[in-house]
Amino acid sequence: MKPARQKDDALLRDIADARNRKQARLWWLGQSGFLIHAAGKTVLCDPYLSDSLTRKYAQTDKPHQRLTERVIAPDGLTGIEVITCSHNHTDHLDADTLLPLFEANPQARLVVPRANVSFVLERLGKVESRLVPIDAGEIVQVGGIEFVGIPAAHNTVERDEQGRCRFLGYVGRIEKLKFYHSGDTLVHDGLVPALSPLRVDVALLPINGNRPERRVAGNMNGREAAGLARAISARLAVPHHFDMFAFNTEPPDEFVDECRRLGQVYQVLENGSGLDLDT
Repeated sequence: MKPARQKDDALLRDIADARNRKQARLWWLGQSGFLIHAAGKTVLCDPYLSDSLTRKYAQTDKPHQRLTERVIAPDGLTGIEVITCSHNHTDHLDADTLLPLFEANPQARLVVPRANVSFVLERLGKVESRLVPIDAGEIVQVGGIEFVGIPAAHNTVERDEQGRCRFLGYVGRIEKLKFYHSGDTLVHDGLVPALSPLRVDVALLPINGNRPERRVAGNMNGREAAGLARAISARLAVPHHFDMFAFNTEPPDEFVDECRRLGQVYQVLENGSGLDLDT
């Protein structure tokens, strides 16, 4: 198993140092999970910090064995104002991650697609007071942080009977810092028009999908992720959704090559590593 760049106490020391320095910084926690700190606020996006999928699929033809070790137990993360969940898949909405996080962070709220509220309550239990529902195009303020719902296509822009998106990305704003967390998405016709006016500083984008030869779709590939970052004038692009499960990963080489070709600023992180952000 690949070791994390930093984990447990080392990761917590890094987080505490950024808070003490009042430095905007983000950490990749594996798969699509990111911790973002700026202006005294901390957001946790789509965390998967358990082995629930490994246990669930242990005796199937699609085993979810980890490629990279877990960076921290969920109850080790504290001081979080907001957690986001982009959709209902377990690597983005994991009860074994979220319930310990709620215990460790009694103040934390959970931003979820409005279309998915019933499912979220079924999976997590009586957490209504924690939830902040949002739909594509809506804006919510929670914990001093602004979020805009962005439609996601996984594999399509799927809507419920009331027309609400089941898959979302989010643009978060913490004072001057604006970040886009994609969730899982392909590039679709509405994505660039939704994102371009928001002028995000950091785009957090999946790179493991759209491989017809392997029957893998669901997400953009590295070339598409780099192109999207460039199309929306993101100041920095950071890839995710790789190095977690062997059947569902992709090396970042194509993403790096295309960013270099386009002149798009990028940074590839290792699980547990952090990056200072210029706000």
